[in-house]
Amino acid sequence: MNDCDTLVAGAGAAGMAAALAAARPGRTVVLAEARETFRQGSNTAMSTSMIPAAGSRWQRAAGVEDSPGRFLADIRAKTHDRVDPVVAAALTSVAPELVDWLADDCGVPLELVTDFRYPGHSALRCHSVPDRSGAALHRALLDAAADRDDLHLIVPATLVDVRTDEGGAVRGAVLERPDGSREELSCPAVVLATNGFAADPDLVRRHLPEIAHGVYHGGEASRGDALRLAERLGLDTGYLDAYQGHGSLAVPDAILLTWATVMHGGFLVDSTGRRFGDETVGYSEYAVPVLSRPDGRAWVVYDERVHDACRAFKDYRDVLAAGAVRWADDVDALAAVLGAPTDALAATLADADAAASGTASDAFGRSAWGAPLRPPYAAVRVTGALFHTQGGLRVDRHARVLRAGQPVPGLYAAGGAAVGISGHGADGYLAGNGLLAALGLGYLAGRHATA
Repeated sequence: MNDCDTLVAGAGAAGMAAALAAARPGRTVVLAEARETFRQGSNTAMSTSMIPAAGSRWQRAAGVEDSPGRFLADIRAKTHDRVDPVVAAALTSVAPELVDWLADDCGVPLELVTDFRYPGHSALRCHSVPDRSGAALHRALLDAAADRDDLHLIVPATLVDVRTDEGGAVRGAVLERPDGSREELSCPAVVLATNGFAADPDLVRRHLPEIAHGVYHGGEASRGDALRLAERLGLDTGYLDAYQGHGSLAVPDAILLTWATVMHGGFLVDSTGRRFGDETVGYSEYAVPVLSRPDGRAWVVYDERVHDACRAFKDYRDVLAAGAVRWADDVDALAAVLGAPTDALAATLADADAAASGTASDAFGRSAWGAPLRPPYAAVRVTGALFHTQGGLRVDRHARVLRAGQPVPGLYAAGGAAVGISGHGADGYLAGNGLLAALGLGYLAGRHATA
């Protein structure tokens, strides 16, 4: 007799989705989490809760025309057609069903984000909780799990091995407690939701050398557990050079300054008072350019209009509470805040004003501005950061892990433990790719494991 029907390792978004989808009547699910701090310290809790879905009921209610095919085309364009085609097709297809399930079955209070469009998305398709907080999303999933009688959370317990039979099918898993004691559970299905490897400096230097000197801003449990299991079991891996970076982590406070500050009309300058690129290409690929500036620092400059538009984000309110936003009444005062030459900064502001007003073209090709900035000006000092990796175990359309191109019976992977939909490097990342790969693959895995 099995100890459980499905064992899920990791209680972030991927693991929660897998456990909730697998917890059907008469099916016992064990959810094992390695860290007691996972409620506050997971990548999910640290996210802005953006879940892209094309063709959702929220879009229809808002009159937004979109489709999974259009979303897939956007992904292919952003990744230069270097995305895992099976995973991308599976996630864009299941996304509308996923957000319905999150709202109706899990009680997640979703809404469509309509105040601006993130880079690379050709339609308004990001769904989020009202305060744009990953912590609120995570709490909703945990509340849903608490209502499932056959879903049992074990904390702290780390998955250290997966047992298979002579034919290679999963037959059990081994959990380890902090005191070193081990327990072997019998089960026919295991979901690896242990996240990626961004918290392991050696693995980052090996696979992501361009961002290795950046700040890591993510969960400490992302230590590459799935990759080590892949080595032992001979599992297929891919896209290990893919990651999500971010070009606006407030320093020294280490709080995310939402890129909405940019999309509403703000821009970045370095200590010389000059811009250094088109900020609207995306926050992920802007991490390395920011790190390449003097001292690896830059400033996000915006105004009161942008400030008011960003207050919906809890992260932004946290930046305000930390005192990271500096205000200046005019260009001279702003130059003093930035420690930049006044003449150069005044020229930058004038050029940005002309581009935003449509009276001149931007030297970097930026076309999306919102409106020209007007004093008083706001400024936040930022650096480039690594948020999470986007490569891992190769999976099929049901999130089953592959070995030599064939699915391993009973073994699944989701979120950072699996390949994502961001292609290679940082520039293929679209807002919400991480959470869609986590929740979507988790949902597919849990549903298939108990089908």
